[in-house]
Amino acid sequence: MSEATHEEATGAAHGAAPVVFFLSDSTGITAETLGNTLLTQFPGHTFERRTIPFITTAVEACRVIEVIDGIAATGPRPIVFSTAVNREIREILSQSKGHFLDLFGTHIGRVEDALHSPASGEPGKAHGVGDAIRYQSRMTAVEYAIEHDDGQSIRALERAELILIAPSRCGKTPTTMYLALQHGILAANFPLVEEDFAQQTLPEPLRPFVRKCFGLTSLPVRLSQIRTERRPDSGYASLAQCSYELRNAEEMYRFNQIPYVNSASMSVEEISATILQRMQLHH
Repeated sequence: MSEATHEEATGAAHGAAPVVFFLSDSTGITAETLGNTLLTQFPGHTFERRTIPFITTAVEACRVIEVIDGIAATGPRPIVFSTAVNREIREILSQSKGHFLDLFGTHIGRVEDALHSPASGEPGKAHGVGDAIRYQSRMTAVEYAIEHDDGQSIRALERAELILIAPSRCGKTPTTMYLALQHGILAANFPLVEEDFAQQTLPEPLRPFVRKCFGLTSLPVRLSQIRTERRPDSGYASLAQCSYELRNAEEMYRFNQIPYVNSASMSVEEISATILQRMQLHH
């Protein structure tokens, strides 16, 4: 058995969780997203995650290697996800004693072949301000989402590409913020309240924009748990109240032909992808 294999076996025997590194010469967001997506396929494992962004010099890359190699010497070899764009930085990082997965270099050559053009090799394009127009559209969308959060403003609703409606605590705010920040969608969100359920009609400001509306619902038990964290032992958080609101919300969606999704077991990313697809919103 090799030294490395022996160390891995020893670490596993002691139940040591592998350390996972997300490395980048930019923000590290892409490395985290892609790496964590791969790790979700191994639900029986736990990981200690570390993100190291902005590795922009050979000296910094060598320091990162020292950290990785130090961990590899005392336990399971770390898993290393890298999206470093700079060729020199990638080559240095690949020399670590971790399990190195080059999420950028593995594929960039094939894209160059497909486009018959060399890559720029400039970091920061994915999440920086390199595309100034797209960046500004996302910032404008974030400002719009903040102004129109939870029905705070009905100004300029005609500009909205999406109006998310739901009873309180079904996930409206994080979803609209994600759609704004990641996709530049002008999204407002509006709460459904007791008065709306009693009349079984959409809130008046939304009626001209029913085709822009998308609904969220949940499971009564899940919604009650979330509301209890906010207001323990309240009628607002009771199972009966949650059941009543969700039932009436779904009836309202169906009556007005508003598409909706149950957010109880979905991540913000999954909810957002569903909305983009069903509402045919593309930027």
